Amino acid sequence: MTINLNHIIDQVVKDKGVNRGVLIEALESAVLSAANRKYRNTRDLEAHYNPEIGEVEVFEFVTVVEEVEDSYKQIHLEEARESDPDVQIGDELGMKIDASNFSRIAAQTAKQVIIQKVREAEREGVFNEFKDRVGELVNGIVRRYERGDLIVDLGKAEAILPHRQQVFRESYRQGDRVRAYIAEVNLSVKGPQIVLSRTHEGLVAALFASEVPEISEGIVELKGVSREPGSRTKIAVFSHDRDVDPVGACVGMRGSRVQNVVTELRGEKIDIIPWSDDIAQFACSALAPAEVTRVYVDKGERSLEIIVPDDQLSLAIGKKGQNVRLAAKLVNWRIDIKSESQAAAAAQASNEEPASLGYVVDPLQEERPTPPPVSEGTSEPPASVAVPEENSVTAEADDGE
Repeated sequence: MTINLNHIIDQVVKDKGVNRGVLIEALESAVLSAANRKYRNTRDLEAHYNPEIGEVEVFEFVTVVEEVEDSYKQIHLEEARESDPDVQIGDELGMKIDASNFSRIAAQTAKQVIIQKVREAEREGVFNEFKDRVGELVNGIVRRYERGDLIVDLGKAEAILPHRQQVFRESYRQGDRVRAYIAEVNLSVKGPQIVLSRTHEGLVAALFASEVPEISEGIVELKGVSREPGSRTKIAVFSHDRDVDPVGACVGMRGSRVQNVVTELRGEKIDIIPWSDDIAQFACSALAPAEVTRVYVDKGERSLEIIVPDDQLSLAIGKKGQNVRLAAKLVNWRIDIKSESQAAAAAQASNEEPASLGYVVDPLQEERPTPPPVSEGTSEPPASVAVPEENSVTAEADDGE
């Protein structure tokens, strides 16, 4: 080979970001493949890159013998001593062969091997770059649709926004910019697969972290996120500094910070709840804007029985049960919500009859279970009773609907 490969290798390493050692290994493998094809795998060959001359050298190894039985892999002692006077019988002798006379087909084979190695190195590089970025926000450009899935160009790689990870009320066209959450990074046969999401709860947390400096600095902590994508979200926040109001920090001046998040989520309503280690008080805040009269806590069953005024029951439950469902997910406790009249009717019943169930939500189940019928037996008294404070701070960003 008469071409100095040092310059070509340096250029490929710079443009493609491929490791130099991987590229040299690919060159050696490619030239060896071409040589074996030319000689039909009849010889014992090795290829080594010589950086001083910028060339891949091919060596043929033969064994020194007295009587030659295989002319491709053996050499007579006298002939071997013409190259190396000190050689002995049984030694292996490596002789450089001319690699410039490889056929056109062999050279094409070498080219294909090099291209394949470079592609594999590029894919591995992309995977290594994104595998530690799960949970981050990325900006991309929509390139095309594939069976409902969006293919998003991230610059160095393409990602997929599956149909199941898209919000039902959002639509995109080719060339639109999209901001999404990196949910998964997998290495498949076809290369790295970067899976994005617009429905993940982590998207809301990452958006607030980018908008609220107190969260990124660790002063305000996001304790939990409960979300129904495209409709409504509740987040619980806590401040590690007594002088910093966690709700006010997330809302921002005149609601500027939370409104930026709402805009990015295409008008999704957001309730910002102050977190409390008192589960009763936390549950009351999570049910805002509804008022709560009493809370019965059963720590053993991780269950809450919440009593609200009659005129607040529909507000506490929310449209199609959304408000109490999000609250149950946020506090991660089972919630049984009743009106005062329902609770009074249950209290007037005989001791042999159990208290009637109200609107029940179990966060461990994906859907709200239908309240079971009343069965015979006795109900145990609640473990503790808590009365909420009158003023529960809740911030809500509305899209104007």
